[in-house]
Amino acid sequence: MMAAFRTPRGLATVAILLVLAVLPLLTQAFDQRYLLSIGTRIVIWAIAAVSLNMILGYGGLVSFGHAVFFGIGGYAVGILDAHGVSSGWIQWPVGVAMAALWAALVGALSLRTRGVYFIMITLAFAQLLYYVGVGLEAYGADDGLNISRSRFAGLIDMRDKASFYWLCFVLLCGTLWFCSRFANARFGFVIRGAKSNDLRMTALGFPVFRYRLAAFTISGAFGGLAGILLANEGAYISPAMMSWVKSGDLIVIVVLGGMGTLFGPLYGTIAFFVLEESLPPVLNLVQKGWGEYWQIVFGPMLVLIALYARGGIDSLFGRRHG
Repeated sequence: MMAAFRTPRGLATVAILLVLAVLPLLTQAFDQRYLLSIGTRIVIWAIAAVSLNMILGYGGLVSFGHAVFFGIGGYAVGILDAHGVSSGWIQWPVGVAMAALWAALVGALSLRTRGVYFIMITLAFAQLLYYVGVGLEAYGADDGLNISRSRFAGLIDMRDKASFYWLCFVLLCGTLWFCSRFANARFGFVIRGAKSNDLRMTALGFPVFRYRLAAFTISGAFGGLAGILLANEGAYISPAMMSWVKSGDLIVIVVLGGMGTLFGPLYGTIAFFVLEESLPPVLNLVQKGWGEYWQIVFGPMLVLIALYARGGIDSLFGRRHG
């Protein structure tokens, strides 16, 4: 176990987690508090990316509507807040439960299909809820809705950015721990085996559909948790939280970091946000106004990674052993 931390991958992971753990102290020491907001978004999106990796990386299920769980978690907080329920002890369980329920319903239908049909069904259900959100005039419709942050009386002040960041970081660590247990348990082995050959796993006596449905539901629950955090981070909800663009970003993050790896989604999230924040200023130095087209540079970079580092950023640390 200790030997694993002496590898380049282990050292890099420990260094990243240590920096994230003390980020509020670093931003305060160097008077760069805006970096804390970026760090908070990285941690929240990393939770969502890890949740997607459970089904995309380990299970080979390309869900193009995963951001809908962002929206469900966020709207659970916003709608309850609009009706005077501001307690996080109520909002958060409701948000996670609703996301898990929607994932179970969508999974029960979409998991009966394969390939592009699965992609299109998950996208269709996501767009369905997106347009429901657009039509909710009572909750801001397309303009969104400003909300109050969840309240945990006497436990944590969600308005304090450092406290909120550390809460998000602890939840990220918990998500990574759960994913590690998921991947190395019998449940995870069945999911990975079904990715390679689901007919063989069925012949061995494993109810593949039920395993996949359970994984899809768990993934949705963690996606809802990320949505709850995102709504609290900005004190704002809108249908844009669950647009297909956000789902595409999550897929890009997982592919960029390394599908089917524990820390790949974290690497991918950090790389994605670093490029998003650094490329526009660099391009604006070359020519004013070019910064808004940073995706034109990011796209070819992603293609190069797909061609020459098929395991994503995680593979750059070398081949895994054992």
